[in-house]
Amino acid sequence: MNTSNQSNPPVAKQTSSSSNMMAASPVHMSGKAEARIIGSAVAGISELALFHPVDTVAKRLMSTETKFIVLNSPSQTATNLNHAIFKTSAAEGFAGKFMSLFPGIGFGAAYKILQRVYKFGGQPVVLDYMTKKYGADFDERFGHKTGRTLLSATSGSLIGIGEVVLLPLDALKVKAQTAPEQLQGRGVVNIFMQEGFTLYRGAGLTAMRNAPGSFALFGGNTAAKSAMGVGEDGVRATWTQDAIASCVGAVASITVAQPLDVIKTRIQKRPFDSPESGMTIFRRLMQNEGLGGLFKGLTPKIIVVGPKLIFSFTVAQHLIGYFEQVLK
Repeated sequence: MNTSNQSNPPVAKQTSSSSNMMAASPVHMSGKAEARIIGSAVAGISELALFHPVDTVAKRLMSTETKFIVLNSPSQTATNLNHAIFKTSAAEGFAGKFMSLFPGIGFGAAYKILQRVYKFGGQPVVLDYMTKKYGADFDERFGHKTGRTLLSATSGSLIGIGEVVLLPLDALKVKAQTAPEQLQGRGVVNIFMQEGFTLYRGAGLTAMRNAPGSFALFGGNTAAKSAMGVGEDGVRATWTQDAIASCVGAVASITVAQPLDVIKTRIQKRPFDSPESGMTIFRRLMQNEGLGGLFKGLTPKIIVVGPKLIFSFTVAQHLIGYFEQVLK
């Protein structure tokens, strides 16, 4: 978002310290609230349309509680994967299989748009507050670069914890992707009225997953840009630098959070009237699937996470910059 040519009086009155703060916060998406909301929402819609099928594949692999990789039988492995990914559409042709990857698109749309607006728009707000309140202390204790990275990571972690508010929409999306029979013939209002707070099952695990995941996402992104010299002396990121930094942060985030994400997905997959605790699921997973079970679905998530975050960060930041000008 190019602001180097602005010469309006409010910009001219900014202090050098605030300019340095902006430069040292590469993931910061400054601007009016309206610009943040619109830009982030469009990014969420665009991202959903392109990446929902891959998300469905990852969720179905994570929710499969049997071993589907048979080392000495590639054909059996292929059959197991086919049934795990496409479920009842496993015997259909390409078109039928592809369309089967779009369950829960309604819940997915609501969740993804709200999540992107909250995360992309909310983290800079928390970062601004923490920089003003604790920026000097972090600089003194950790040094300027490390201090700014930790501020960005910590603000992201706090925002990630707050994401549990959106858990019901995520839970319904996961059920639609992995166990659609539980939602068959039921309306949204009916589900919310009957299930109530049971839709918040796994909230503790979600917060435990989001805290380190968001810490790694924003911290890794900022650290990568800092290593490339972005944010120093007013240097701004190029599209390539944004892409590299997003991939570093995203891969670190998804890897750190994957074990808890697997357990969370299985909690959410359970029938409404037959819940299981995270510890019970963890014990059974370790007994039946071993340590590797905690990382099921990691490969497709890593394969998609780079382009997914490159795309969403780019769309969000550039549209926010555009709407800043339009909404002046």
